[in-house]
Amino acid sequence: MTTRSAAKGRLLKYALAKPDATLAHPWGENVAKVRGKVFVFFGLDDGKSDYVMGVKLTKALLYAKSLPYVEAMGYGLGKSGWVSVKRPKGALPNEMFEEWIDERAEDRGQQRGSESPRPTRSASRTRTSDVITK
Repeated sequence: MTTRSAAKGRLLKYALAKPDATLAHPWGENVAKVRGKVFVFFGLDDGKSDYVMGVKLTKALLYAKSLPYVEAMGYGLGKSGWVSVKRPKGALPNEMFEEWIDERAEDRGQQRGSESPRPTRSASRTRTSDVITK
């Protein structure tokens, strides 16, 4: 059986393997970011907390919130789909937690790909000052 610290370390390593992922330490916590935006919180690795991770979910949100070890994240983040995941009894369901990390990492990637350039002035549009009067 893996220790809580080893399991969290494995999930952190998994998150950091995502394209453009970086490790940061706001508030002394371990977080994974993509292009400066947090996509998963891992909290303090002090060995005392039963906190595993915090992640924003969309597809898996309702299922996750039905689990006894998952709750809406505090500070108003829960309203946006962020959940806190605590250590369940027994072994950690690492594959499911990895899927949740993937969901958020994919959301971050889709946002990047869906950005369109700013609209530019159409060649067919004219301004009043461009109209030549006779």
